[in-house]
Amino acid sequence: MTDFTMNKGADGVAIITWDVQGKSMNVMSMEAWPVLDGLVDDALADDAVKGIVITSGKDTFAGGMDLNIIAKMKESAGDNPAKGLFDGLMGMHAVLRKIERAGMDPKTNKGGKPIAAALPGTALGIGLEIPLACHRIFAADNPKAKIGLPEIMVGIFPGAGGTTRLSRKLGAMGASPLLLEGKLNDPKKAKAAGVIDEVVPADELLDAAKAWVLSEPKIVKPWDEKGYKMPGGAPYHPAGFMTFVGASAMVNGKTQGAFPAAKALLSAVYEGALVPFDTALKIEARWFTNILMNPSSSAMIRSLFINKEALEKGANRPDVADQKVKKVGIIGAGMMGAGIALVSALAGIQVVLIDSTQEAADKGKSYTTSYMDKGISRKKATEEKKEAVLGLINATTDYAALSGCDLIVEAVFEDVGVKAEVTKKVQAVVGPDCIFATNTSTLPITELAKASNDAEKFIGIHFFSPVDKMLLVEIIKGKGTGSVAVAKALDFVRQIRKTPIVVNDERFFYANRCIIPYINEGIRMVKEGVEPALIENAAKLLGMPLGPLQLVDETSVDLGVKIAKATKAAMGDEYPDGEVDEILFWMFDQKRLGRKSNSGFYSYDDKGKRTGLWEGLAAQYPVADDQPELTTVQHRLMFAQVLEAVRALEEGVLEDIREGDVGAILGWGFAPWSGGPFSWLDIIGTPYAAERCDQLTTEFGPRFTTPALLREMADKNQEFYKRFAAAEKAA
Repeated sequence: MTDFTMNKGADGVAIITWDVQGKSMNVMSMEAWPVLDGLVDDALADDAVKGIVITSGKDTFAGGMDLNIIAKMKESAGDNPAKGLFDGLMGMHAVLRKIERAGMDPKTNKGGKPIAAALPGTALGIGLEIPLACHRIFAADNPKAKIGLPEIMVGIFPGAGGTTRLSRKLGAMGASPLLLEGKLNDPKKAKAAGVIDEVVPADELLDAAKAWVLSEPKIVKPWDEKGYKMPGGAPYHPAGFMTFVGASAMVNGKTQGAFPAAKALLSAVYEGALVPFDTALKIEARWFTNILMNPSSSAMIRSLFINKEALEKGANRPDVADQKVKKVGIIGAGMMGAGIALVSALAGIQVVLIDSTQEAADKGKSYTTSYMDKGISRKKATEEKKEAVLGLINATTDYAALSGCDLIVEAVFEDVGVKAEVTKKVQAVVGPDCIFATNTSTLPITELAKASNDAEKFIGIHFFSPVDKMLLVEIIKGKGTGSVAVAKALDFVRQIRKTPIVVNDERFFYANRCIIPYINEGIRMVKEGVEPALIENAAKLLGMPLGPLQLVDETSVDLGVKIAKATKAAMGDEYPDGEVDEILFWMFDQKRLGRKSNSGFYSYDDKGKRTGLWEGLAAQYPVADDQPELTTVQHRLMFAQVLEAVRALEEGVLEDIREGDVGAILGWGFAPWSGGPFSWLDIIGTPYAAERCDQLTTEFGPRFTTPALLREMADKNQEFYKRFAAAEKAA
């Protein structure tokens, strides 16, 4: 059965229905384009058809183009991929332009048949670009529906006319939140923004669209009429000039030039606004081809969509029965425990939140109260929802309340002795099948499991702070952790709508293992006399959300000191970061603890707002007269992280490179444009990576030594995703 079908009614309206079999939501495939094209041709040629309505056979309209296909478009575009991509895109434009012109005379704009889009629910990406080519967009009054163009979030931009049509419909300023930020709106907000035209009751959707089609409406688009002027002004209009200058500054301010798609999108809008509409579509296609030819786009799609979705669906889940959590006990109602309680209750899970005093337990529960109150003030929640969520949380000091829990998440102070005591108290109450998870960022799971009476049911779950905002959860298997415990942790993470990665138990696991060298490299450069602003801006120009010095301030200097002392005690003479400790410990002695003390590597005002890098740092660690090249600073910061990711894979801490890439982007914001550490190595090539490591080792020391795995792959000119994807398929 084809994705599009058509039914011609006796009233003269042809209904084209989009309904992809076997999919919960419509996605566009390359095979579907000629089908849609043929149906439109048929309807336009049939004198009995007065107009067309394009709708969906599902309760949503469409989720966009199949990103699996987009990720492979370059590979399937032939010997001349750029030409193949451009020609393919122009073919899509031709279909949508046919819908838009609808048989009108090209010179007089006379004739033509009205075509309406009727959206029963969510319409994203190509699911909005097709309606934008229609003459009127109707949407069902469905507050849960999302309408928008989110392509920028996965490293591309709307390339089937959405960029050109929306910017000409709303103006550059009006279109920018939807194009540059991927903002999604419900139908009423989409209408208010001018994206769609009508919002009607769901049971009147088709009737309203058909009535409009039969009303003999004017169907010529503004940009196809003589005298069209772009809302807000074109680039060389005084007002438009200011808009485009401001947009360019805003894009570069937000992306630091690190994300190719944002620059390409802005170029397509700017250049397209200077020429006739059909030429603008060619410009859009050219820039979209440019992005698809850039390895960043396929890397982002692979990591942020394909691999992320696979991990969320249990790609590495053990083959055991469903372990859905019904009742979770959370020990420790501090910031982390309170956040875990919130996301658990929001998922409909019964929660027991325990702390040493009732006051502390109640304070932890109040975090959910505040969260829901904020949601109510923004009209995203109701009083009824608030009461239901709070009703799921039992804040108490009584461990007996844990009876019946099938999962415990312990989130107490990072101390082996304290955690051991809590483990024993919990296991005296819960049943033998209850899984015990400890939330820790650094303590070895195998060591902590010694306090348990069943290591097979003991596992680590590392949440990132703040829990309600951070998407990643790192699950750590101890040496004795069993498959049921892993499945329980994965099923729980899926319930609370987070993305899991599963790693094996070694010092700092995976995320912190890579974050700490990044921070340390930044601090080490301060000691060498590198200008702190150069260090911070070099990181941001790489697409990192925070420079290493700001990251220390956010996580706190005293935490860094604590980790350094514990690591040195464990590693002894092999400890490599004495130079870093000198600065960190000096900052600690100066009581400059970071944001928490309103003083750190940065200065802060009375309200806690950063005012700039602390000038006093230069008095203790003077800035050298000769500063390194920007690329050198960037490579030091990148390779500090990436080499740890490779070593984690080499040592078996990571078992799947997909988890390494997704975990890096979601866990600490590793250069999202790159697709993650392993994708970045594939982009620059393993031979160059090994060569650069050798240069960095000679200049800066053995921490940049090329790992044996990377050396082997460089010698064979291998790519991580070709080598390890093949291994995964074989397994």
